[in-house]
Amino acid sequence: MTRPYVICHMITSLDGSLHPSRWTKSPDGDIGQWSALYEALHEKFEGDAWLVGRITMAEMSKAKAHPPQGEIAVTRPFHFANRNAGSYAVALDASGKLHFDKSDINGDHVVVLLGRDVPDSHLAELAADGVSYIVSTEPTVDLAAMLEVLGSELGIRRLLLEGGAGINGSFLAVGLVDELSLLLSPAVEGRVDNQSIIENGTEGLRGKMQLSLKSFEQLDHGVLHLRYTVSAR
Repeated sequence: MTRPYVICHMITSLDGSLHPSRWTKSPDGDIGQWSALYEALHEKFEGDAWLVGRITMAEMSKAKAHPPQGEIAVTRPFHFANRNAGSYAVALDASGKLHFDKSDINGDHVVVLLGRDVPDSHLAELAADGVSYIVSTEPTVDLAAMLEVLGSELGIRRLLLEGGAGINGSFLAVGLVDELSLLLSPAVEGRVDNQSIIENGTEGLRGKMQLSLKSFEQLDHGVLHLRYTVSAR
């Protein structure tokens, strides 16, 4: 197996909310301090790459569609503009809706995971922007196969899965998460319709995986850091 070791690394309120703007306030700290702790642990894990879904990546890259000038040759199932980046920002974008105006996010080279039916015109745009991509060879996105490519082609050995909820649930459902790293902040949202850190449709994850406590630590500003080993059922 050449796929990376996957750590799902998340920060949440006590009731599982992903939206800090809706959280209650705390005398122990604020979202700026809690986020700094999250980022410090992100660095401490020394991952080769981090991975998010389309919605999360769209908040970082706000470029619009911009067809390249002239003919751009495209290759399938993958194209790597940089095989020696050192660190990678990976986005799952099955329908090919993300656009980029540069080839990195904060210095991490961008790799996009795409569905089989994404047109060559979109691949040409990504290639022209210096962005790497992997296209699924199956009708539905095969996450396991794509992780194998990230490992074998780019040498990625440790990957931080950092949400949102849907992509976290998708990886857990097919047994591709090895560890869950969770920062609990001293806040709640209290809404009935809040989005949890992990979602997996109507069936949920019961019977698909189990957690065992690996370690826990009290951090500054009222935050608890919990680490769990994930194993398949």
